[in-house]
Amino acid sequence: MNMIQILGIFILGIFYLAYFGKMLGQRKKGIQTNQLGVGKKKRRTMYTERILRTITTVIVLVIIVSIYLNTTLISNRIVRYLGILLIGIGTVVFIAAMITMRDSWRAGIPQGEKLQIVTKGIYRVSRNPAFLGFDLTYIGATIAFGNVALLLFSMVAITMMHLQILEEERYMETTFGGEYLTYKNRVGRYLLW
Repeated sequence: MNMIQILGIFILGIFYLAYFGKMLGQRKKGIQTNQLGVGKKKRRTMYTERILRTITTVIVLVIIVSIYLNTTLISNRIVRYLGILLIGIGTVVFIAAMITMRDSWRAGIPQGEKLQIVTKGIYRVSRNPAFLGFDLTYIGATIAFGNVALLLFSMVAITMMHLQILEEERYMETTFGGEYLTYKNRVGRYLLW
C-alpha cells in the first residue's frame, strides 16, 4: 500500500468509527439513530430515505475496493492528496455536526420524537453539516481513488442526500415553524447557499 491508500483508509476509518460509535452510544440510551426508510412517512420521503440508505451502504464497499485497488481517474499525486484532504475536512465537519447535535442527531426524519432545533456551533455556518461532511468525503474519495463506479455512486449519493435535505427542510418547517424559517433565512443549506 502506498501513502495515499494508507491515509484514505485511516481517515475513512475515523469517519465511520465516529458514525457507528455515535449510533452505538445513542442505542445504549434507547435512541434509534438510523431512521432512514422506517416508520410511517410520505411515499416520496420513504423512497428517498430507502434509496439513500442503500446507496450510502453500498458506497462504503465501493470506496474500500477503490482504495484497495488504488484506482484513479486522476494520475496527478498532488490532486489525489487534495482528495485525501477533502476526505479529512469532510470527516471533521461530520464529527463536529454529530457532537453539536448531541442526542438530537438522527439519520432520516424522526418518527414520534420531538427534537430540539440546533443552531449553534457548526450549525451557525451550515444548516446541514453532516450531509456536507458526507459530500466532501465522497468527492474527496472520488478525486483520490476515482473510477467510473465510484464516480457514479458518489453522484447518486450526493443527489439523494440533497433530496433528503429537501425532505428534512419540509419536516423542519412544519415542526418548528417561524423559528426554523428565521434560521433558514440566516444560514445557508451547505455553506453560503
